[in-house]
Amino acid sequence: MRIRSTVCFLLSVAFTLSVSAAPGGSSAATGSSSAATGSGKGLLERIGPTAFIHVPAESFRDLSTRQQKLAYWLTQASIAIDPIIYDQQSRFGLRQKYVLELIVSHPQGVDPKVYRKVADYTKLFWANHGNHNDLTALKFVPEFTSEDLEGAAIHALKNVKNARMSEAELRKEVRELGPSFFDPAFEPQLTAKNPEGGKDIIQSSSNNFYAPGVTLAEVEKLKETHALNSRVAKTKDGKLVEEVWRAGTPDGKVKPGLYAVYLSKAISHLQKAKPYAEPGQAPVIDALIRYYQTGDARDWIDFGIQWVGNNPPVDFANGFIEVYRDARGAKGTSQSFVSVTDEKLNKLMTKIATNAQYFENRAPWADQYKKQGVKPPLATAIETIVETGDFAVTVVGDNLPNENEVREKYGTKSFLFTGSTRALDEARGSSSLDEFAYDAEDKTLSTKYGSEAEDLLTALHEIIGHGSGKVNPKLTEDPFTYLKEYASTLEEARADLMALWNIWDPKLQELGLVSHPDVAKAMYLRQFRAPLTQLGSIPKGETIEEDHQRDRQMIALYIMDKVPGSLEWAKRDGKTFMHVVDYQKTRQGVGMLLAELMRIKGEGDYAAIKALVDKYGVHFDPKLRDEVVARVKKLDLPLYWHGVNAELAMDAAGKVTMSYPNDVTKQRLRYAAMYDQELKR
Repeated sequence: MRIRSTVCFLLSVAFTLSVSAAPGGSSAATGSSSAATGSGKGLLERIGPTAFIHVPAESFRDLSTRQQKLAYWLTQASIAIDPIIYDQQSRFGLRQKYVLELIVSHPQGVDPKVYRKVADYTKLFWANHGNHNDLTALKFVPEFTSEDLEGAAIHALKNVKNARMSEAELRKEVRELGPSFFDPAFEPQLTAKNPEGGKDIIQSSSNNFYAPGVTLAEVEKLKETHALNSRVAKTKDGKLVEEVWRAGTPDGKVKPGLYAVYLSKAISHLQKAKPYAEPGQAPVIDALIRYYQTGDARDWIDFGIQWVGNNPPVDFANGFIEVYRDARGAKGTSQSFVSVTDEKLNKLMTKIATNAQYFENRAPWADQYKKQGVKPPLATAIETIVETGDFAVTVVGDNLPNENEVREKYGTKSFLFTGSTRALDEARGSSSLDEFAYDAEDKTLSTKYGSEAEDLLTALHEIIGHGSGKVNPKLTEDPFTYLKEYASTLEEARADLMALWNIWDPKLQELGLVSHPDVAKAMYLRQFRAPLTQLGSIPKGETIEEDHQRDRQMIALYIMDKVPGSLEWAKRDGKTFMHVVDYQKTRQGVGMLLAELMRIKGEGDYAAIKALVDKYGVHFDPKLRDEVVARVKKLDLPLYWHGVNAELAMDAAGKVTMSYPNDVTKQRLRYAAMYDQELKR
């Protein structure tokens, strides 16, 4: 379960909301700038409000030769599964991706003006894994026309030998894709958890977890055997079936399923990684291979048990993991990262993890939900060498695995993504704090202690937030099953609240993790600025769909409602601000909501979480949003961030080298060429 920059950075001096495309129905004005030097630092490129930045992984250079080879093959396995997310996001995603990549890989003869528009749109398409904004879930459409696209594609095709399509086939393909590219009313929203008019949440969502025509009512009657890793389809006679995501077993007993091509490629790279594995890591890799072959839920649990018990310097995550994109909160998107321990900042994580029971004992919820004998979660500060699939530079913390069966019995791993934090710090400015800080004290505290508060929020969220609490034994399934589409919002809010509750505990100063008591104030200022500033990323509508944004607004508005004199909307010079009136009253509200959310999770109380989220987390004042959008526009700051990975290369002698690419397009085409050689540039 991740903590994204919507959680941390948005609260501070920049609008690091998420990896997304330009808001609304356009790819927005193009304004490119490059600060890349091959050092892994700074802004690489900007397209309208979307910025591309390097993700540094300098710790890689300190690895042994064996470890560098391990990292190389694990990275190849990450790249292998990257195409899956495009299909999960849209039934047109992979087809759209091929047409766009065909053009940008073979631009000869294409009108330069058209090519520039197609190239910029393609970068935004890669950044969002499709043409729906990664944060708002709203569709964005190109600035070029369907005729431009068809003409450019035909020119590109002429430069390709042995292309997969003839000219006639390509023309037909582009025309069939027309509505998915150009019609803003066609499948306008990726994930719709609260569609207007009480419409079906599955049919209102354009993602590809359910075939066209499948309804929520039908799925709720289906007993899914592969809830996390399958697409629900419908046979000609109207029967629902699960199309399982798996490669199949070598003996043929388990047949290949959906995404077999990509999973088989990943398996081949994982097998090459095994000879270089860290101590105890080979069985972990074997367990993942087994899961990708069978797709069996038990094999995924077994992998989680093996993985959480292994804490090597070169680590990885690879699988169908987060369920945010599914309106039901059931289907896992494909994602991966490969990481190297950042020894310099690992001290912070370790100290918090070893005191996990202390914080559990002092949680403000009922004793019946307090976990005893807490196994300290593995907590590591890391730099990522690669991030693929449904993963982004704006993920600054993660706590895995998600399955409660593993978490309660075997513990979790928590990651603090220091490379991402540094990359965003390097690229952002301070002008947004000038605009949205309530007063001089707010600005001073945020400037002086903001980075420290940011790291602590991430660490506390992941280590003692997600890993805390226990549920009523009467729940026979994971709490997510009972809480459905509201489960992710609840869990992210619960983890945030644990950070907000414990930041005031003197234990943190005793451990040497807090330099001054005002760090707590800085965390609150950053946290409660979010419900205001995040509106700058939602250009249309009156509802919030993204779970982290919902949780931030729910927390603030709940406290404002339940504890008078805690928080308030304040007006000055015609502008709106969020004002923390009284820190301790606000903390009182934090404790009240945290206790209730733990009760809801512990009892699987769907009605209660639905009422809370619907009342406080979903709806906002569009007039306030319009004000924020206008203020953000004047600042001319990036709203969305996309990370560009380091590049690993292995020569004929087996030597691995790392570099930082200065060209987003070349990197993405290298990834695409793993499956389509004709897309090599």
